[in-house]
Amino acid sequence: MRPRMALLNAAYDDTNTVRNFRRELDAELTPFHVVEGECPPSDAYDSYDAVVVTGSRASVYWDEPWIDETREWVRGAVERGVPVMGVCWGHQLLADVLGGTVEPMGEYELGYRTVRHTGDDLFAGVPEEFTVFTTHSDAVTALPEGADLVATNDYGVHGFRHGDAWGVQFHPEYDTETAERVVRGKRDHLPASRIDEVCRGITEEAYAEATAAKSVFGNFCRAVSTAEPAVADD
Repeated sequence: MRPRMALLNAAYDDTNTVRNFRRELDAELTPFHVVEGECPPSDAYDSYDAVVVTGSRASVYWDEPWIDETREWVRGAVERGVPVMGVCWGHQLLADVLGGTVEPMGEYELGYRTVRHTGDDLFAGVPEEFTVFTTHSDAVTALPEGADLVATNDYGVHGFRHGDAWGVQFHPEYDTETAERVVRGKRDHLPASRIDEVCRGITEEAYAEATAAKSVFGNFCRAVSTAEPAVADD
């Protein structure tokens, strides 16, 4: 049976997000566009086997009601033992929920990059050094207490694990269309020359190199299927 997952979609531009995660996750996904206030109800934890939190152009430290609501719902999922996977902004939100620190980088990590993992089960079948697509200007600068660093590169933390919760800074769900659309959307923040340079690197060859990272989704689904049942809220 395919696991039931709540997809907390934090993207402002919802053009490709749900499509991408539906393609990559072998699960019954129920999307909630949290930017629009569509957070799952507080009594819905038993309805899902896992939670996935997407990327966003927001920062987790912004004072926004939808961010506070999403943070508290994810906190409830973690406290009940529901497996959680956070991607990019979701990775940062999960770190924040667990007591870690997220701060602005003062620059963008943007485009295809090399990341190294430490052998966690989330990366089963992925080479120790692998290619990913990145787009972020905030970073997890201090891991939550009790968390393990599971992926890193020269920019810092690219993955951590805390029990049955995992965060990855990179975007294993991106296809080339999404990658270029996101990069072009940085025109108000980055010079045109930087944007054009990154877009020239978004090729089918680079995408093919990055497909190994997609294994994290299948590995997460397997982890969900073997996880202990979540603790009910009394």
